[in-house]
Amino acid sequence: METMKKNTILVPIDFSDIANHALNHAIEVAKQFNNNLALLHVVEEAMLTSFLSFGKNDHLEELAKEAAKARLDKLSSEIKSKHNIDCITDVKFGKIYKVITESVSSLHCDSIIMGSHGASGLDQIIGSNASRVISHSIVPVVVVKSEQHINSYKNIIFPLDLTTESRQKVNWAIHIGKAYDSTINVFTSKSGNKEADNKLLLNLRQIEKLLTDNGIKFTEKIIEDADDNFALETIKYSEEINADLIMIMTQQEDKNLSEYIIGSYAQQVVNRSTKAPVMCVNPKKTFTDEWSV
Repeated sequence: METMKKNTILVPIDFSDIANHALNHAIEVAKQFNNNLALLHVVEEAMLTSFLSFGKNDHLEELAKEAAKARLDKLSSEIKSKHNIDCITDVKFGKIYKVITESVSSLHCDSIIMGSHGASGLDQIIGSNASRVISHSIVPVVVVKSEQHINSYKNIIFPLDLTTESRQKVNWAIHIGKAYDSTINVFTSKSGNKEADNKLLLNLRQIEKLLTDNGIKFTEKIIEDADDNFALETIKYSEEINADLIMIMTQQEDKNLSEYIIGSYAQQVVNRSTKAPVMCVNPKKTFTDEWSV
């Protein structure tokens, strides 16, 4: 979602209602950032084979690919005509999460916007693949659940903890905040440990200074130790302020730091946020503790 050049947002399409909600969301974001879209349909080989009980059939596979490509091309034309957004389309066979994450590089995308789950049968594209896409993606993933129309990211929830990785998303918050004239709502929890809480407040002040220096509006909300309920408190707060986006790190914001793939905090926020989209940013291993934008 960069504004400096014409970047591309990857949108997995399975033609379900949920995928259509994500596509509509991506269209609005693409308008704001003057981006292109890449519409991707994945035919999972195992699922196709189950319908071809007599074995692999290259001809029928090609027909399935052509049919999906025709539907994507029709969508692309409609989007170009109605919104003046250029779209590329692609249909691939393989494991869904692998194809999606690999397509980020092959289609030169800088973000993914996807539905949180699909329908059943051949329509299912997200489901259990969501966490795998999020954890393997080298670019931010915005997970959309509802059909709530998004005109802008005006209210952004920015959960904060003590980890260095947690602060990597500040650049994204500033980038998006400038584009939408957003309010960044920094949300954090005290631990009850004086040393840890002092460090948390220091991190909070550093982030607030960055937001101020970049002309970004912000609020702060500090709650008492939420223990394992920090995810639920995040969702509750997002609903209280009618948030347009929740921005999380996918791993290190897990309070227990026990799961490296996608922490329990991130998993709960993605699963339980029924209204606000969730932007998932994977920490970069090469990240240095810098506060530049």
